Amino acid sequence: MAKREQPGGQVEPDERLPFLHRPMSRTKSQDLIYGRNPVLESLRANRRTFQQLIIQEGVNSHAIIEEIRQVAGKLSIPVEFHSRQDMDPRAKKHQGVLLQAAAYPYIDLTEILEQAQDRSEPALLLILDQLKDPQNFGTLLRTAEAVGVHGVLLPVRQAVGVTPAVVSASAGASEHLRIARVNLAQAMRALKQQGIWIAGLELSDQAQQIDQANLRGPIALVVGSEGAGLRPLVRDSCDFLVFIPMRGQLESLNASVAGSLALYHVWSQRGYQR
Repeated sequence: MAKREQPGGQVEPDERLPFLHRPMSRTKSQDLIYGRNPVLESLRANRRTFQQLIIQEGVNSHAIIEEIRQVAGKLSIPVEFHSRQDMDPRAKKHQGVLLQAAAYPYIDLTEILEQAQDRSEPALLLILDQLKDPQNFGTLLRTAEAVGVHGVLLPVRQAVGVTPAVVSASAGASEHLRIARVNLAQAMRALKQQGIWIAGLELSDQAQQIDQANLRGPIALVVGSEGAGLRPLVRDSCDFLVFIPMRGQLESLNASVAGSLALYHVWSQRGYQR
């Protein structure tokens, strides 16, 4: 296995990770993606199988709708025009467009590490410990995509997955990200074996202020669930804890806000490299 280095170094994965080399089995279920940006980004990413594009009658003149039609045409996706009365019961925030697609294509952890290696960058992963709110999840995915996170890890159970509501909340960022569902404890051990340091985000006496931590090397940032925070086993698996300093009256930040700020701290330490 790769030798573990202090934060700041770069370690490339040197072998397939045991028990993590296969993504979860993909079901035959379908998603109904709604909203103009989520639909457009889903089509642009082209990581799913698409069955049909539905456009509301009378909205064809909008530039983004025309762009959606053009991308769908290149992918040979059937297009139908329906009335708003027909579309509203299926998704209230559809913005005049619906996309029938296969379920989200989760991948395996090894593919995430390979992406970091292909970019010649120190790995940057986001681990979400039983996050349950689709809006928080979507917001974090949008930030993760913005700062160049190589992949996101979710627990197999007791956590929100990539649903149409999450795609909407992320403005379609979820479609460009590599997301895996894994046993977090096993995955964190495997990351450490690959030279990646685990930083848990938590406001506690054991945590250090985030701007004083070295986050320039291969890092996996762990964000806990709303209210409960990090589970004890996950916290104990972290190499160190960091917190976001505050000066107001509130004792803590929303999970998506704290996680987003932490991700930008990591990116800033890397010199905002594009």
